Amino acid sequence: MLNAMTGDRGLAIAGFVLGLAAILGALAFQFIGGLYPCELCLTQRLPYYIGLPLLAVLVVFWTRLPKPVRLALTLVVAGLFVWGTGLGIYHTGVEWGIFEGPTSCSGTGDAMLSLDMLGDLSDSQVVACNAVQWELLGISLAGFNALISAAIVALLGQSFKRQLGQ
Repeated sequence: MLNAMTGDRGLAIAGFVLGLAAILGALAFQFIGGLYPCELCLTQRLPYYIGLPLLAVLVVFWTRLPKPVRLALTLVVAGLFVWGTGLGIYHTGVEWGIFEGPTSCSGTGDAMLSLDMLGDLSDSQVVACNAVQWELLGISLAGFNALISAAIVALLGQSFKRQLGQ
């Protein structure tokens, strides 16, 4: 059992646990903490929504999957979290004013012209993508997402490397 937790499968499990904690934390900030996500925040959740179920299948059926399938799934999930890392870096850059954010959440007003057709939106929360709602030690939630996604990539990369060595 100890070998399973410290070997290639254990690294994949660690990536899953880290990813699950991150997305549950984001949802807790939203539903318990009252921090509404912007468009980029919601986009950053996609690698978790797609990658974690795939990673769960991978770790649950680890011994039943042929090695090429395990390797492919590991790469696919790692690729999703590479995308997530990039999204987190981009969003952090938008928050710091390094990059221009999407027009739909940067306050340019162009997207607001058609909102009258949607009816009363007085209860909706519109959050600017360049607004930092929470930070710790100067790192915003988008920054933490970039770091966590990169850590998941590192864990899955090490798992992939170990699988190749078997």
